Amino acid sequence: MPGAYSALQVSINGGVAHVVIDHPPLNLLDATLMLDLDRFAASMSGNDDVRVIVFDSADPDFFIAHGDMTFADDPATFSALPIAPEGDQSLNPMMRLHERLRSLPQITIAKVRGLARGGGAELLSAMDMRFASLEHAGLEQPEAAGGIIPGAGGTAYLPGLVGRARALEIILGTRLIDAATAERYGWVNRAVPNAELDHVVDTLAARIAALRPGVARAAVEAVDAASDSIAHGLERGNELLGQLLGGPAAARLTQAVLAAGAQTRDGERHLEDIFDKVQ
Repeated sequence: MPGAYSALQVSINGGVAHVVIDHPPLNLLDATLMLDLDRFAASMSGNDDVRVIVFDSADPDFFIAHGDMTFADDPATFSALPIAPEGDQSLNPMMRLHERLRSLPQITIAKVRGLARGGGAELLSAMDMRFASLEHAGLEQPEAAGGIIPGAGGTAYLPGLVGRARALEIILGTRLIDAATAERYGWVNRAVPNAELDHVVDTLAARIAALRPGVARAAVEAVDAASDSIAHGLERGNELLGQLLGGPAAARLTQAVLAAGAQTRDGERHLEDIFDKVQ
């Protein structure tokens, strides 16, 4: 896979795919980067060996600057981009790309070190999790200042992340949101010191990749089902739980955890260590 892309550096280790966006001079979300991301997503859709995808940027100043503004000069060429051909063709190509990424079976996590505006911020919002550099990251939806609205999923993704009122503040305010505020709003999971960003994300990615097959995807499906209604979330969560409980791994792990001291006073003081040892 290394060398297969013009604008991405991809490596896979321990069930985690590391994708570094490397598209000078600005990491612009143009046709080249969109097509690379689409080809990468297509390659991951049936890959059971990769359980987590971590997105990063080779440019410390920009995660993705924004969508290519020259698309406005040639909307027919933009509309004809062969992005996610199996997707809903009533959506524009950037929306289809972000939906393809959002629907991947892997857990997607972003390390945001620099700026992500417009389509770059929307791509981040389509991922499962986002962690930002406290000193250097910033997110923005600037489209309203240009007489339009976010056109790559922001109006659909933001309300679920930050709530309706803050989504409108972000979209209509057209100002950069710093990492600490983005964390407080819920746009990113956490804003951490830049020196700690790799450790925080890579540790989480490794833990998720080490979970038993099917667990992470079941958690995502159950959580997503609850966005429709609590009742649907409970129903779907119960179905997914039953599928996992019916497999051999859950019974074996439960027995091992109990044997290692769970449900004793000493064991419960260090329950996380017990779970780590029996994986």
